[in-house]
Amino acid sequence: MQMLNFPQGFDWGVAVSAYQIEGAWNEDGKGESIWDRFCHTPYHVDRGDTGDTACDFYHRMPEDVSLMKELGIQSYRFSIAWSRVLPGGIGKPNPKGLDFYSRLVDRLLDAGVEPVTLLNHWDYPQALMDRGGWPNRDSIAWFTDYARLMFDHLGDRVKTWDTHNEPWVAAFLGYGNGHHAPGICDYSQAYQAAHHLLVAHGKTVQLFRQGGYQGRIGLVVDINHYLPASQSQHDVAACQRVYQEVTNLFLDPIFKGIYPEELFAWIATQRPKIVAGDLEAIHQPIDFLGINYYRAQTVAFDLEGSLLKARQEQLSAPGWGRTEMDWGIYPGGLTYVLKDIHERYQPAQIYVTENGCALPELPNESGAINDWARIDYLRAHLHAIHTAIQSGVNVRGYYVWSLMDNFEWAWGYRPRFGLVHVDFDTQKRTPKASAHWYKQVIRDNGIAI
Repeated sequence: MQMLNFPQGFDWGVAVSAYQIEGAWNEDGKGESIWDRFCHTPYHVDRGDTGDTACDFYHRMPEDVSLMKELGIQSYRFSIAWSRVLPGGIGKPNPKGLDFYSRLVDRLLDAGVEPVTLLNHWDYPQALMDRGGWPNRDSIAWFTDYARLMFDHLGDRVKTWDTHNEPWVAAFLGYGNGHHAPGICDYSQAYQAAHHLLVAHGKTVQLFRQGGYQGRIGLVVDINHYLPASQSQHDVAACQRVYQEVTNLFLDPIFKGIYPEELFAWIATQRPKIVAGDLEAIHQPIDFLGINYYRAQTVAFDLEGSLLKARQEQLSAPGWGRTEMDWGIYPGGLTYVLKDIHERYQPAQIYVTENGCALPELPNESGAINDWARIDYLRAHLHAIHTAIQSGVNVRGYYVWSLMDNFEWAWGYRPRFGLVHVDFDTQKRTPKASAHWYKQVIRDNGIAI
């Protein structure tokens, strides 16, 4: 057995999001979010599930932080529900909402867990959606005002901030194909939303620097490993278009101050309206880049493949099967992604901010959940990260998705990603075998292979 050691100071964490765990959707002055509205509308979520209660973290926060301490978690990446602190999205703050996050941060610090705070994990205020949402240019100012509120309220204790999580998902699943809230199917709105998300990110980074807030700021993108289905010219070009939309569309303006013109030529009339100074605003130095990695996909040219004329299919590496969501498992793709982003953009630091899998699992007769397949999955992906580090990529931390089973967006409660099992009827928490394994990984600062 060989031990792969990670660099000294490597950050071991877990990640969650507000809508997926908090519940208390209409308590203590919280406003409605687009995910509240989406879930309460029939036929949007599997089995009609909602995040109304989720993991009830809003009420069970102290015990969940204690659980993190028991598991040796070093960092906790969580999002703020915008409509909990600003019920109308703008205007008068909600003292009870602000107090909840203040108590959470204090509890984390007391437990020796570093808070990593994310401003936008998709649960946009419905009051602002009623005024046009992210395609409305006013959303840039709305977001920066919200960011200022949170910097002022938590900035004395929170030292690491993410602006957006997976802006591609917010734009293209929310506004492009309607699979996520707000459920709009309009690629013109999707590209405009993507642009405004980026400008809001850049202006928030400017605000952070100019305000003299202490700490670090970056954002998180989702990147799959894409491979052309064949070496035909059509398949290679289709794969490149998908890569440009998911990766270049967001990282080119941040790191290079440009948009991918080849993609913009392809989408033609769908391209967003860009105002003078926007690219300069987006092109702000960031302290780190978060990368969420889950899967690899082959891409083929397809005349019926929507705007990009592309068909994507799940790909698993030899010897690996599929997850419960029928996602492929391709650990080596993470090495490729990390090296590719390092070479193309040279971010100051990289964190793998989400990685995990949903598996069918039930407690055995003694109540234990022996999720050996998840341990194999996580070990293989950590091996892939270690390989990237050995090749010179500056990866500084890893966050498992997720701390506990939760509401998995349009999939509802069926997929279970957690290190900790949640009985959604009783809210009982049971650490799985993977939680105990991860605790040992953190202690060792490495993995045995």
